[in-house]
Amino acid sequence: MQKNVMTRALSSVRRTWGDRAGRLMSRGRRDQGMTTSEYAVGTIAACAFAAVLYKVVTSGAVLSALQSLIKDALDAQF
Repeated sequence: MQKNVMTRALSSVRRTWGDRAGRLMSRGRRDQGMTTSEYAVGTIAACAFAAVLYKVVTSGAVLSALQSLIKDALDAQF
């Protein structure tokens, strides 16, 4: 009699924990990644950012600042 009660109690605990674990696992699986349109928008945004960054880095003011920085670093006295 006591073994049967214990078995039912344990199976109830296992079932409860299994249900909770299943719910927790399924929460992370609702959003499994980006869709194709999200990839397209992300790629376009990355390309636009790269183009703006390229224009900024290759501008005259930035080039002269970089050249000055490199010249000062190479001419540094130790």
